[in-house]
Amino acid sequence: MSRPIKSNISIPVDGQSLEGIIRLPPKATLLVVFVHGSGSSRLSPRNEFVADSLYQTGIGSLLFDLLTEAEDKTYATRFDIELLVRRLAQTLTWLRAQENTKHLPFGLFGASTGAAAALIVAAQSPQEVSAVVSRGGRTDLAGDSLSQVTVPTLFIIGGADDEVLALNRDSYNQLAGVKQLSIIPGATHLFEEPGALEQVSQLAIAWFTEHTPSPQESRLKEISLPNSENT
Repeated sequence: MSRPIKSNISIPVDGQSLEGIIRLPPKATLLVVFVHGSGSSRLSPRNEFVADSLYQTGIGSLLFDLLTEAEDKTYATRFDIELLVRRLAQTLTWLRAQENTKHLPFGLFGASTGAAAALIVAAQSPQEVSAVVSRGGRTDLAGDSLSQVTVPTLFIIGGADDEVLALNRDSYNQLAGVKQLSIIPGATHLFEEPGALEQVSQLAIAWFTEHTPSPQESRLKEISLPNSENT
């Protein structure tokens, strides 16, 4: 297993710099942008585990901080979905202008409140997002945008995360495109149980791999596959 090559980057957003870590394997087929939840950061060990797993299959990743250190200390800012959406959208625009990422299709991997931002951006810019994966996401915070999400979307929820599971089932029914809901039995909200994160990684890899367009198709996607559910 090759060791992921990581690079620290700064992303100019909202007149300031957001810190990030990018992993780009040789001949990357996709770049997955991680949109973490409230109180988390680019150094989240859970997201780093998934990002390293993606790397082994030729999928690149970007883990970055949507909030500055000061902003992250404010409860209201952590749940400012509009702010997270704006910064995520600006980050995708920035990535599209960079020499080493401009040719890649983008996937989004959201957790907690970050999942809501990922879903809203996917609804607003389906031409830029190939697929979405939500891990224990507060998908309900995406509101009316859920019915406008047409890109392939996977919800991964812990079977013991009762409240979030109920919210995800309701959100799932509102999605308009190709979709799947996968429950990891016995897992709680942070997927700390033995083997739980491995299952998250396997599901995410399979989903992103299945829905990665060819270079020719990446900017001309048309979602026309039937809906599906796996619970």
